[in-house]
Amino acid sequence: MTVQHTLASEARFKGIGLHTGQAVNMVVAPAPEDSGVRFLVRKPGSDEPVVIPARVESLAGTAYCTILGRGGVTVHTVEHLLAALSGLGVDNAAVWLDAGEVPVLDGSAAPFVRGLLEAGIVAQVAPRTALKVTAPIRVEEGSDKWIELLPADRPGLTVELDIDFDDATVGAQRMAFALSAERFAAELASARTFGFKDEVEALRRAGLARGGSLDNAVVIGPEGVLNPEGLRFGDEPVRHKVLDLVGDFALLGRPLWARVVAHRSGHTLHAVAMRALLARPACWEAVEAPAASEAVLCAGT
Repeated sequence: MTVQHTLASEARFKGIGLHTGQAVNMVVAPAPEDSGVRFLVRKPGSDEPVVIPARVESLAGTAYCTILGRGGVTVHTVEHLLAALSGLGVDNAAVWLDAGEVPVLDGSAAPFVRGLLEAGIVAQVAPRTALKVTAPIRVEEGSDKWIELLPADRPGLTVELDIDFDDATVGAQRMAFALSAERFAAELASARTFGFKDEVEALRRAGLARGGSLDNAVVIGPEGVLNPEGLRFGDEPVRHKVLDLVGDFALLGRPLWARVVAHRSGHTLHAVAMRALLARPACWEAVEAPAASEAVLCAGT
């Protein structure tokens, strides 16, 4: 039997929000079996935190990041932390925040992975179940963006994702990978969020990306990558898109056992795909989950 996991101790993070620019302190703490990942955000003027489950039902927005909400309180940019928890096989955690956005840190999931591993991950007693796709599901956004959820030949999650930008620096990139927890930490976690110079300027005019800088995002201009250190991987943009997908699909609330094929997908299409899957119980079944250290990357927390 594969069992659930939580943290052995608290992991603490401090930084600014990518979009709000607010300073934020975050503590990721151990949590009981079957509680899942929950965000606890203090509402202004109240001593009691608002509890926001990291589930599809809590989705409050998908514009430029994944936003969860409940009772009029929201938490922005949850996807990188959720990817780290999911990739490491952490099923249950309480995430305490004193502001409405997860700190962006360096724009990747690597600082979260390091902090979570330093805190330690421990086994619990309750069994861990996965959502196994048994019949294909396809969702589309316009004529050139789509995701297919397909039965997998092996346990766990396999992602095949491609992007295609009208930009010489990024262009067309593709990543096809069956992901273990170890390979997530080594090959995906450090891929940073990215954007184009003109897009970043437009976001700031709209009141977003207030905390963005070359310290926490890859910025691409007409002359290429503006970050002095360059890219961490030659295909860092598509790796980050896979990271985002893993973090978003964690909102299913359990590991996903499927082959996910995605073309130019983003947060909005991920949400549509998850809702379509949950609405079609004939297309999946609950099964014993593979162990996070041995299986393909788990997408549920």
